[in-house]
Amino acid sequence: MPFIPHTAQQQQEMLDEIGQTMQGLFADIPAELLPESFNLPDGLSEQEVRDRLADLAGKNSVDLTLFLGGGFYDHFIPSAVYSIISRSEFYTAYTPYQPELSQGTLQAIYEYQSAICRLTDMEVSNASLYDGGTAMYEAITMALRITGHNKVIVDDSVNPIYRVMIHSYTKNLQIDLEETRCADGLANRKEILDRLDNQTAAVIVQNPNFFGCIDDFTDLAEAAHEKGALLIVSCYPTSLGILKTPGAMGADIVTGEGQSLGMPMSFGGPYLGYMASRKKYVRKMPGRVVGETTDREGRRAFVLTLQAREQHIRRDKATSNICSNEALCALTALVYLSLLGKEGLRETAQRCADKASYAYQRLTAIPGVEPHFKAKWFFNEFVLDLPCEAADVIARLIEKGFAAGFPLSRYYEGMENSMLICVTEKRTKQQIGMLAEALESVL
Repeated sequence: MPFIPHTAQQQQEMLDEIGQTMQGLFADIPAELLPESFNLPDGLSEQEVRDRLADLAGKNSVDLTLFLGGGFYDHFIPSAVYSIISRSEFYTAYTPYQPELSQGTLQAIYEYQSAICRLTDMEVSNASLYDGGTAMYEAITMALRITGHNKVIVDDSVNPIYRVMIHSYTKNLQIDLEETRCADGLANRKEILDRLDNQTAAVIVQNPNFFGCIDDFTDLAEAAHEKGALLIVSCYPTSLGILKTPGAMGADIVTGEGQSLGMPMSFGGPYLGYMASRKKYVRKMPGRVVGETTDREGRRAFVLTLQAREQHIRRDKATSNICSNEALCALTALVYLSLLGKEGLRETAQRCADKASYAYQRLTAIPGVEPHFKAKWFFNEFVLDLPCEAADVIARLIEKGFAAGFPLSRYYEGMENSMLICVTEKRTKQQIGMLAEALESVL
């Protein structure tokens, strides 16, 4: 345990030892980023720390009925998921550098990759990324490497959190990043096709998109391929239990957030980004790819087939600087999918869609509440227009015990009265009815 000086005397003794002043030690840090004082309070005992943390945790609102989505979803997680991933050989395992000692971890990752390929109808998957947003960025750089082009088109029906991340990651790169404005809740075909040219590396869309609307991008895939560009599709994996797969649409790279596959919301993480693509692009994929082989005695074995990180190969040849394969989160997704099976995933997805449809009918029957888009098909999220500002209504519904939705004015201009509502299989008919009554009383 390193020694951390916290009294003025201890700080001065350490500074004297290294021949430095406090101002000199932090001279390179802008003043506005420095703390007001380095005189930290005395440490606490274990019991005092536990009591303090319990007090802070008690201030969290954990009893709200959740109708909030926007890329992160409150799904039911079978108890067996926790039981399996809590085994010490799983939660203590890290990077499987030595395959002869890591066959269990390597097989788990291999099976995870296989599950993602089956789910998305693609040919290869890597060993996971940090989250849906960084997975989308990695897909962009992968498309740049494949095509040699530098233009990327992304529709604003793609999760705005992901788009903020993309703009941040590409700010200092030579990438021409263009956004199109969605057309009535769906990807804007006309604007995308107008912008698509021979310098376009990729077109990025999402299904279901941030508004919950369902689309088929087969036409966009064909148009992109005619110009030598790739189609990147971000997918909500639970929806693939019943929706057309991105592989069937002609997508070249598929990414998404894997949180809905057995991971709790956890105040923002840790989460799981997944990526799958066509086999011909496998050598351009970031991260790791685990493959199956045989040992010298002919027995089935697993190895890190591709390791494209800068740790493993020359930095100028690396395809990513990802420094963790998120193996425990990937294992969680694998266990969840294995427990549900094909029929279980289909049933879960259908229940989400059916309950969302019921909620849509109940809520749009309230005077003054209208659907924002004309698009008929949505999965488990939809956008409603209210007769007043959505953020105010959502705040008042929290007081009534509902986390009722996401105020879209946070990311979209002109949608001050619009909110995004999500319904998963966990929401009951009674809860939906109670939300409708609460919303009507607030309005």
